[in-house]
Amino acid sequence: MFDLGWSELLLIVILAIIFVGPKDLPKLMRTVGQAIGKVRAMAREFQSSFDELARETELEELRKEVASLKNHATKPLRALQDEINKPVNIGGGGAGADANAQAEEERKRLLDTSGVSDGIAQSIREAEEIEAFGANEPSVEAAPSAGQVKE
Repeated sequence: MFDLGWSELLLIVILAIIFVGPKDLPKLMRTVGQAIGKVRAMAREFQSSFDELARETELEELRKEVASLKNHATKPLRALQDEINKPVNIGGGGAGADANAQAEEERKRLLDTSGVSDGIAQSIREAEEIEAFGANEPSVEAAPSAGQVKE
């Protein structure tokens, strides 16, 4: 902090004895010691606040990095959920007819199983056969509820 040698300290002590006097010198030294203690305490507090600010900045950067990793990891799941939650158009005519025709064509197209093992390809073909079989069956009408009476 201050670069004081023994000769400078001796000069300061001699000047303090001359100007303050030996009677008031202990009070002066006590006051100077307390002032130096307060300055050191403020310097420690200042340093600790900077250290805390640096930690908070690092934590904020880590939070952002974790959030980006989380978003990157869950992106395929969100895409799958969006695909599952797509509205299904039901009906014979109107705007939903084109969507139903496209869905039927997609169902009829066989999946490309060239890059998978034989067992998985066989499972995919069986699933397509089951789906095609279920598509040809007529739909069952809903049973009447308890409040409805058949005539």
